[in-house]
Amino acid sequence: MLTISNLHATVADKPILKGLSLTINAGEVHAIMGPNGAGKSTLGYTLGGRPGYEVTGGAVEFLGQDLLELEPHERAAAGLFLGFQYPVEIPGVSFVQFLRESLNAQRASRDEAPLSGGEFLKLAREQAALLKMDMEMLKRPVNVGFSGGEKKRAEMVQMGILAPRLAILDETDSGLDIDALRIVGDGINAVMRQPDKAVLLITHYQRLLDYVKPDFVHVLAGGRIVKTGGPELALELEERGYEVVAA
Repeated sequence: MLTISNLHATVADKPILKGLSLTINAGEVHAIMGPNGAGKSTLGYTLGGRPGYEVTGGAVEFLGQDLLELEPHERAAAGLFLGFQYPVEIPGVSFVQFLRESLNAQRASRDEAPLSGGEFLKLAREQAALLKMDMEMLKRPVNVGFSGGEKKRAEMVQMGILAPRLAILDETDSGLDIDALRIVGDGINAVMRQPDKAVLLITHYQRLLDYVKPDFVHVLAGGRIVKTGGPELALELEERGYEVVAA
């Protein structure tokens, strides 16, 4: 599904990714862990096409396409979803309207008919219920007045509505209490644990991986993946810290 080959990227002319390679197949969940400043969020933003993140070498193929040749909205329409560590607020824009326009824009790019208002509201209610979120909250401006946990739940509702093929989730566990963490984890599993989908979880901690079981855990340090293992690697990191990288 996703093949990253020797990827190099800079931010403000500072090299951050320094030859990162990774392959993610359909049906897999991969977790990226590593110390602060290792390049974890940079990887997500680079794959998403965020301005200011310049690719200086390497290649990325997504579902048979050259991902780096696509604009950010084209990457989204192709099936890539990027969940932010700090979801932004958009005052004055109804969340329901934002989600409907986003979905129908993607459908139009794929030559699919738009959903009617009734069809969309049915889908939105289903996804909100999955995340135990009151539909009334989605009638408010995007993320305005939401707690950190509510923002993350709303983002997972968005993911469920857009139904991407690959979800890149940047520290989705940040700011979540125990109950919200379980709800968000269950939502990720319900939406993305499918044979034709895949997940890349960027996280500092084991706790999210108790709910979303990874097939592979990678340690990112110095802009490269320096160690790969199974779920047990995350437990080892939790216990010993990143000294395990040198082991």
